[in-house]
Parts: sequence; structure tokens; C-alpha cells
Amino acid sequence: MIFSSSAPIKKKEDIGLSPYEIKFRGQRKSDKVKMTVFDFDENRLSEYKIENENQLEPMKNPQTTTWLNIDGLHNEDLMKKVAATFSIPSDVMSDILDPQLRPTVEDFDTGLYVSIRMLEFNEKSGKIYVDNLSLFLTETLLISFQEKPGDVFDPVRERIRKNRAKIRTSGSDYLAFALLDVIIDNYIYILGRIGDKIEEVEEKMITSFDKEFLQKINVLKSELNKLRREIKPAKEMILNLMKLDTDFIHESNHTHYKELQDNINQATEQLDYYREVLYDEVDMYHSFMSTKLNDIMAVLTAFSVIFIPLTFIVGVYGTNFSNIPELHWQYGYLAMWIVMIIMAIIMLIYFKRKNWW
Repeated sequence: MIFSSSAPIKKKEDIGLSPYEIKFRGQRKSDKVKMTVFDFDENRLSEYKIENENQLEPMKNPQTTTWLNIDGLHNEDLMKKVAATFSIPSDVMSDILDPQLRPTVEDFDTGLYVSIRMLEFNEKSGKIYVDNLSLFLTETLLISFQEKPGDVFDPVRERIRKNRAKIRTSGSDYLAFALLDVIIDNYIYILGRIGDKIEEVEEKMITSFDKEFLQKINVLKSELNKLRREIKPAKEMILNLMKLDTDFIHESNHTHYKELQDNINQATEQLDYYREVLYDEVDMYHSFMSTKLNDIMAVLTAFSVIFIPLTFIVGVYGTNFSNIPELHWQYGYLAMWIVMIIMAIIMLIYFKRKNWW
């Protein structure tokens, strides 16, 4: 798995800007802003695209549950129009246009603002795409802001189209829960995919040894660290959301939001578990390397010990004294070799019995 991009980088020209200034602070990821609407109740569904900003005005106070999804944040004039039409505070809209901000939740008189990182795994390329998602929730309206087209919400759209009673009758706050739930489910799914690779490396390390294992472990550690950078702040946001006393989340849906907390806890526990497994694998790798080095040193030491007495014999008979008794013996050279070979064999047998070899 490969992250498609690194963390957002703050631009120098954005330093010192007023927090109330509606200015896009991210990188443009789409050619044009695309707006789609799902307007529904228990018996009716209307799905359409907004081609003109004047179509926003009739949506100010919908009588039915309405989901306005906006792909693309670079059109600042349009974002100002959206903020004015739906009474979105300027500091909230400024935050929406700044994708590098940490996930957060804020309650206002006109609505509830939530932001979170959305991760999407592409099965074909094996890449993980990161997008910042902002939600603005009112009594009957949910507006979602994304940096680019393409998201993980198709299952939610299908549930709406198929007239699943719960999502069609539980209001905009339940719809917001459904979107957040899909995002967290994708956290867990992506962690599971990386976890499979981590466990595969661990199984191979048990049965065999390869110097490339350390490189694979470091790549997986890098991927997990990037996931941690996105998931940990999301957990903080969910916990703050659970503590929030807001009129925009109905009492009947509090149980569902409790599920978000359980799911994000599962994701972070899974993340921490796989990080520990990777650290264990690094220790295992170094243990294998140490064991292999010890084996090599044992062989070298054994050869050294064997050759020490042999070197001594050669050294004695290599001296330049003329009164060495065996110096002029006809079989002296052969006898020296026989003695050295016998000594080497005796030492090898001794090492074997002591399990040093």
C-alpha cells in the first residue's frame, strides 16, 4: 500500500491570514466545483445536480432531509455564496477551505461543524487516497465538502436509493452518522489490509530469513505512521463529538454516535497492535542477525582453536636450531602431518560432544 500524497503543507502566503477570511488554502484537485443533492423522506427521493448557484436558495430550510455534497473547494466566490445562503459562520467556512487543519467539531447556533480525514483505498493501484471531509449539519440539511470528486459514500447513497427505512426517516443527523461510520469502517478495512502484510512478513521470518525483511518492515512502519497521523486526531474529534451537548443530534440517534466511538477505538487499538507487531519483528530480525553472527563467530573460533596447536607445532619445527632431533629423520615430515591431523580430529570430536559445533 502507498499513500498517494504526503500531509498538506502550509503555504507561506497563508501565514498571518485572518481566521475569518474565506480563502482556499489547499491544493486544487478538481477542474470545477461539482454539487449534487439527495432530497428525500420516507416516500420520496429526488437526486439531482446543481448547475447554478441560484439553485441553492430554495434549499435554505428544506422540509425533507437534504444532503448537499460539494466536490471542489477552490471557487472562493461560490463558497462565500454557500456560506451566506446556509448561514455558515465565516470562521467555519474558512476552516472548511483549509484542508490541513486537524479534525475538529464545533457547535454553533446555525449548525454543527465536523471535519475529519477520509481515506479511500484503490484496489487496482494499491494506493491510499487522503481527502479532507467537512460536514455542516442543521436540523434537516447536511452539507458535505470535499477537495475532489470521488469518495467512499456509495454504500450510503445506495441505502438511500433503495429506501432503507432507517436512513430515510431518521433525519440529517443520522445521515451524518452514516457518513462518519463509513469513514471509520474504511480506517479499519485499510488497517486490516496492512495487517495482512505485516502478519505475512512475520510468518516468513519464522520459517526463513531474508535481508530484505528489514526493508519491508520499514515500509510497513512508514505506512502505519501515516495512518496514525490521520486516525489519532479523528479519535479525539469523535470523543469531543460524544461529549458535545448539541440540539442538532437528536436523543434517538445518540446510540448510533456511541457506535462511532466504539469503532474508532477498535481502529486505534488495531493500529497500536500492528505497530507493536512491527517492533517485535524488528527485534526478531536483529535477533536473527545476532544469532547468525554468533554462528559465524563460533565457526571462526573453532577453526582458530584448531589451528593454534598446529601453528605451535609448525612454529617449533620452523626454528633455525640445528639440533632438532626429528630434523634429519626420514619420516619426520609425514609424522608431523599425522600428529596435526589427529589433533584436529580429536578437537572436532570434543567440540561436537560439548555441542560447541
